[in-house]
Amino acid sequence: MIRNQWYVVLESKDVPVHKPVGVTRLGEKLVFWRDGSGRVQAMADRCPHLSASLVQGKICDDRLVCPFHAFEFDQSGVCGYIPALGKNGAPPKAMHTRTYPLYEAHGFIWLYWGTPKAAPQPPQWFDIDDRFSYSGYQDPWPVHYSRMAENQLDVMHLAHVHTDTIGRGHKVVVEGPVVRLQDDLMQIWVYNRQDTGDPPRRAGQIDPGARPPFLEFRFPNLWHNRISADLRIVAAFVPVDEENGRLIIRFYQRMVTLPVTRELFNLVGVIGSRHIADQDKRVVSRQLRSATSLRNGELFLPGDLAILTFRRHRQALKELAEQSAESDQ
Repeated sequence: MIRNQWYVVLESKDVPVHKPVGVTRLGEKLVFWRDGSGRVQAMADRCPHLSASLVQGKICDDRLVCPFHAFEFDQSGVCGYIPALGKNGAPPKAMHTRTYPLYEAHGFIWLYWGTPKAAPQPPQWFDIDDRFSYSGYQDPWPVHYSRMAENQLDVMHLAHVHTDTIGRGHKVVVEGPVVRLQDDLMQIWVYNRQDTGDPPRRAGQIDPGARPPFLEFRFPNLWHNRISADLRIVAAFVPVDEENGRLIIRFYQRMVTLPVTRELFNLVGVIGSRHIADQDKRVVSRQLRSATSLRNGELFLPGDLAILTFRRHRQALKELAEQSAESDQ
């Protein structure tokens, strides 16, 4: 995992009001909860006293109460009340638990994993506005999130894994792809065709012109498939630990707007999206479970340009985070 990044970790609906939720994300056990204003909070799921799990506790007066000795922790992780010390007793200053910056928008919850020197800029979204409706689902995958992300950047597997869905037409020859990276947004133009005997064009021989990218990826873990102006797929590859991830997929559309018909249309879209993702999961689940890297012995072809770009930028972000950590010491 890369520090000093905004990761999508949950959907808003995963954290109800008045009830803590415990999950493992980025290899850490975390507890999420909402304060009286409905704002989501996150902290380490461990009481600094005797390591009780805070997710077993309750929310009272905008504080998370430990289930073991009823220590109360506010949104900043500071313990404000210890019953054993009495109402006027001052908790030790060291009695606090780690908290994490969060950002909630578009029905997603992002967590900033790192130690920001200042308030980090909020994560960016795609050109999907409130005119779109969506449905979706979540699914655990037994691989590192980087494997999941690369699968959705891989343009060479379509005709072989998705023979009855998005790979129909036997377009086995990959031209390009064209890949552009600006800041933390990677854009990909896909040009697959049937084998006519002609050699495939390289990326430098293709000009996408004004055509919008077919795929977009916002580092570190958010993906966008622009099927058309009115039909999109968004996926978050949620890092659980070093060998497990969680897939969040959403089917977005703004073509059908009547309430009942809209929900049925979205449901059909989700069913189709899940079938495609399950075809991927069958193969990806048997890959190496650990994180991908530039130097793990795997070999590449020109059609792997998006994957190579992903690995190079991940490596650059990791090195940048390490340099930042060294400068803080």
